[in-house]
Amino acid sequence: MSPLAIFFLFLINSSLAANTNIYNVQNYGAKFDGKTDSSEAFLSAWSAACASTSSSTIYVPRGNYLIRNAYFNDKRCQSNAITIRIDGTLLAPSDYNAIGNEENWIKFEKVNGLSIYGGTFDGQGASLWACKNSDYDDCPDGTTALTFYKSNNIIMSGVTVHNSQKFQILIDGCRNVKLQGVKVSAQGDSPNTDGIHVKLSSGVSIMNSQIGTGDDCISIGPGNSNLWIEGIACGPGHGISIGSLGWKKQELGVQNVTIKTVTFSGTTNGVRVKTWARPSNGFVRNVLFQHIVMVNVKNPIIIDQNYCPNHESCPHKGSGVKISDVTYQDIHGTSATKVAVKIDCSKSNPCSGITLEDLNLSYNDHPTKASCINVSGRVSGLQKPDNCL
Repeated sequence: MSPLAIFFLFLINSSLAANTNIYNVQNYGAKFDGKTDSSEAFLSAWSAACASTSSSTIYVPRGNYLIRNAYFNDKRCQSNAITIRIDGTLLAPSDYNAIGNEENWIKFEKVNGLSIYGGTFDGQGASLWACKNSDYDDCPDGTTALTFYKSNNIIMSGVTVHNSQKFQILIDGCRNVKLQGVKVSAQGDSPNTDGIHVKLSSGVSIMNSQIGTGDDCISIGPGNSNLWIEGIACGPGHGISIGSLGWKKQELGVQNVTIKTVTFSGTTNGVRVKTWARPSNGFVRNVLFQHIVMVNVKNPIIIDQNYCPNHESCPHKGSGVKISDVTYQDIHGTSATKVAVKIDCSKSNPCSGITLEDLNLSYNDHPTKASCINVSGRVSGLQKPDNCL
């Protein structure tokens, strides 16, 4: 072990020793053999930490811990500052039928003041992906690995989440959530394995993280505001998407979103906004995409208001989602296609206030082209896409 690793281990152990309210999951019956279901032991440690009126730490030592599924909630919880320190790996059942029809594998509901440091959440979803990618039509939908629901003041740092059956991380109806130094991964052909999906939330930041999946690295659903995403390495995957939006006629909008200092490597899309072509009162406004690097990305910049995956039963009614005040600034690198900017807005509800500034995207060492429909705004910088704005 390197001197630096020894130093950090010392800091962790010192921190644990300084906190008298430490709840080691092994003391509640958790087994680190990767075979014995430790769900109840983790829930018992949570209940004990909740009963404390002061700050508490739940500690997961090294080892593999099988968790069938576990829902942690704030009912009767006295503590509003629980820390979970994980040195081990939490394993979902390898048989996807065990939890494949559950919505969540591990869920924190209505929790306030939770911090999670370190560890790995392994969804063991490869067998379900294979089922879905085969001709077999009786596969379960799959479960989300790690969910935060209606929770506030959450910190997650240095955590690895991989191989979820479906979404890796879901943030739903939360306030003030900070994810930093997170690693999220799934195979490039794994279906519906969004890295981090955020919806109906505000004050969420995702910083300095590595994400590679078979779907969107980060997806931003309806009802989000004040999101900050910075320092992301995305790939493989479908890029970072706002949407899909506008499926429902009555739908909350997305506003005040900053996405900056991101590198996309070999992804299907870079920065994307996607809405269904059907009536909706939703909106997207005040969005900044800044300091973005594209490395062989098929669709570096895309607004698609005729979104319809697989092109089956497409509505073709005209998107009601109003997109305005979206800025693309300092986006450079390489496109895998000749048309690097595709802005296809609603005919009945055109995009407005779209700014393309300081773009420098090439395809096979030549400048790329742009396609813009039903959009107004401005273009500035050295590279000015033809036929756009």
